[in-house]
Amino acid sequence: MKAIIHLIAVCILACMATAEASAQPLTYSVENSGSSFVPPSMPAANELPIVRELPDPLAWHDGSGSVTSFADWERRRNEIAALIQHYGIGTKPTAGDCLVKARMDADTLIVDVTRNGQTLTLRSEIHYPETGQPPYAVMVGTSMIALPRPLFEGKPIATMTFHEDQVNDYSQWRPHHERGEHAFDRLYPELKDNGAYSEWAWGLSRLIDGLQQLGPEATRIDTRRIGVTGCSYAGKMALFCGAFDERVALTIAQEPGGGGAAAWRLSHQMDSVECLDKTDYHWFLERQRDDFGGDNVYRLPYDHHELCAMVCPRALLLLGNPDFKWLADESMEGSARAAKKVWEQFGIGERMQWSIVGGHGHCQLPESQFPIVEEFLNKYLLGL
Repeated sequence: MKAIIHLIAVCILACMATAEASAQPLTYSVENSGSSFVPPSMPAANELPIVRELPDPLAWHDGSGSVTSFADWERRRNEIAALIQHYGIGTKPTAGDCLVKARMDADTLIVDVTRNGQTLTLRSEIHYPETGQPPYAVMVGTSMIALPRPLFEGKPIATMTFHEDQVNDYSQWRPHHERGEHAFDRLYPELKDNGAYSEWAWGLSRLIDGLQQLGPEATRIDTRRIGVTGCSYAGKMALFCGAFDERVALTIAQEPGGGGAAAWRLSHQMDSVECLDKTDYHWFLERQRDDFGGDNVYRLPYDHHELCAMVCPRALLLLGNPDFKWLADESMEGSARAAKKVWEQFGIGERMQWSIVGGHGHCQLPESQFPIVEEFLNKYLLGL
């Protein structure tokens, strides 16, 4: 009899865990459902404690304990977001004090954002699939979609490109404006010290605003099924965009390297990789290097496993390539393992995965990685 009672209790607990996991949303209808939370205190960098291990992503910033229920995760997620903005990339503003007006010109989405007497215009052509019926899921490429086209063939997934140079035209390869001179800075001159990743994340969010404003009747897009992907520096961009906008259902960061999914602390212990001292500071706050360079990296009150964790409970797939040492994929894997604990805490560990495979060029996804990408596209964009 005791064995039967024990078995019944185990079954009940298993059912409760399954029900709790299925209750976690795959996406949200708003950019940040925790925007009302008050940010934590922000001590000066030299007043922060030295923490050599990766910080616990579930631990409250004030040391008062850890998140145990999903109901509290949104507050913790916003703590992490506030720390990353303050110490790492600069403020990603909301659209609360902007006028956002969207329209379609044939298959091109056009979004005008007006603030401070200035207007910034975003344009992105939507490429519709030849199968299925609208409204379609959509995959947005940051700068471009580096994932091979065969992955999308025969799937009812639309694609579009977020042209980040319409917001901040910094480039490592072509002429560009300097910090404070970008299109974003005309709207937000008070944020001229921002790094590009905060501004690019802001731009992607305004593109999503446009899709929501017009609705599926005009765009033929289902805004509950938005994905974002990019590779290399745009892999970092995709990660920041997905982390900072809860309307993104699926984030696929391909070979993002240091400053993306790789943890600064872990990369600091490696040679010849992109680390906090050796990255492109157009992308980040310049003071990040001054405050946290060298062994001061251990004073950073967060790390990039927590940037990854901000995507939870939504889906995240990290793709690596160990043939390029600069990408610091060993650091990314350590970061991914630490981040995954957040999804596992809420019984949805399958929504966060990583795959690191060599034997191919940079941003040239090999066929051996096709299955895991297709799995995430099918599950989290198509609901299959």
